[in-house]
Amino acid sequence: MAITAALVKQLRDQTGAGMMDAKKALTENDGDIEAATDWLRTKGLAKAAKKSGRTAAEGLVAVAAADGVGVAVEVNSETDFVARNGEFQEMVGAIAKTALGVSDIEALKAADMGGKSVADTVTDKVATIGENMSVRRMSRVEGDVVASYIHNAVVDGMGKIGVLVALTGSDKAAAEAIGKQVAMHIAATNPASLDVSDLDPALVEREKNVLTEQARESGKPDAVIEKMIVGRMNKFYQEVCLLKQTFVINPDLTVEKAVAEAGADLKVVAYARVEVGEGIEKEEEDFAAEVAKTMGG
Repeated sequence: MAITAALVKQLRDQTGAGMMDAKKALTENDGDIEAATDWLRTKGLAKAAKKSGRTAAEGLVAVAAADGVGVAVEVNSETDFVARNGEFQEMVGAIAKTALGVSDIEALKAADMGGKSVADTVTDKVATIGENMSVRRMSRVEGDVVASYIHNAVVDGMGKIGVLVALTGSDKAAAEAIGKQVAMHIAATNPASLDVSDLDPALVEREKNVLTEQARESGKPDAVIEKMIVGRMNKFYQEVCLLKQTFVINPDLTVEKAVAEAGADLKVVAYARVEVGEGIEKEEEDFAAEVAKTMGG
């Protein structure tokens, strides 16, 4: 029987399977819709696809570092129960190690992990664990030393917030020590950029416009207003730029000065902060409903 586009669409609509999976199912079953549906279910593909519409805003961030490269990977699940599942955690840890060898999220999804792509591995876990999951994003930094920190760790190397700090400098032990402290600082303060030059120009312009309007309401002369804006923008930079922030571990120093005191040639060159579910609009669901879903109710 000819496998038409209309037949593929019908199967996709019924099962939620991907186009190529639907086409293969029909080919394997001579165009029989019911048999193809059962084939997809047997392979776990229909089950995984049906769950793909659910919001996956929980999960874990895992960090890994080796040879001056650090990665932080966010893998989402629907509930925090799954984030505490040992099978899920093992998969997330393996994905983070795989990420050390790639440059971006698409390459990570396609990367081989034990004879199967990362994307296919996650699809298989969706079918066996029974929740929608996704490898949402990864961050990568490089330096002479990469320090890492996990906030709210559930197991070693993974938790709800993962931070990486890349440093250059000759004293690697000192870089590791101050890097860990800076990573903890970043977890707490969530800076917008490394320094002023890295700030999003749109963010700077928006802040400047707000401060200008506020200053004009004071009724002071333009020359005074200009000085007010300069002072207020400098304060803004101190609040949102990592190197200019007051170091939470020693408030007498900025982060930049704390790093300099740790080693004469030490310098933070990059950082990444990844928090589970950041930017995802999660559907509100009461705790009882979440438990019922987890228990299959």
